[in-house]
Amino acid sequence: MKHAPKPENRVTKICPFSAAAIRLLAFTGARLREILNLEWSQVDLALGLVRLPDSKTGAKTIILGAPAIEILCSLQVLRSKAKSARFVIEGKNPAKPRPDLQRPWALVRREAGLSDFRLHDLRHSFASVGVASNLGLPIIGGLLGHADPATTARYAHLAVEPLRAANEGITSQIFEMMNG
Repeated sequence: MKHAPKPENRVTKICPFSAAAIRLLAFTGARLREILNLEWSQVDLALGLVRLPDSKTGAKTIILGAPAIEILCSLQVLRSKAKSARFVIEGKNPAKPRPDLQRPWALVRREAGLSDFRLHDLRHSFASVGVASNLGLPIIGGLLGHADPATTARYAHLAVEPLRAANEGITSQIFEMMNG
């Protein structure tokens, strides 16, 4: 009788398409359906762009950074084995987009110890890193495809360190003025 491997010897694998989808969500700030429904005809690797004819807020262009381009290039290599693939993130049925990432995301969360981190939180994290890098809300909103800056402000949770640095600068100036 075969015994189950010890927990420390178990290897959990996520298919390359699921792993790529999760990474693309982190590197683009895109919405889940924008990545899962993404078609190769919408990807322009030469210009580093994805042109979505329709998203939650209408037509949208996603700017691709080097890590996202690298992921898409690696998926193109996998795609070359199945030329009929229409969708970037392949599922079991090549004629349909992958329905979700629930199981692979649950695996990632468990391995990373992120019990209450949703896939959509990757979008919030993308915005927060932009704010922490001193990018303005209009720039971050443009990257996320927000029409209203107030929406971007809700996404871009300010990190403590930029706030601390701003506070130090303000209080130092006030202190100098008071002690002239």
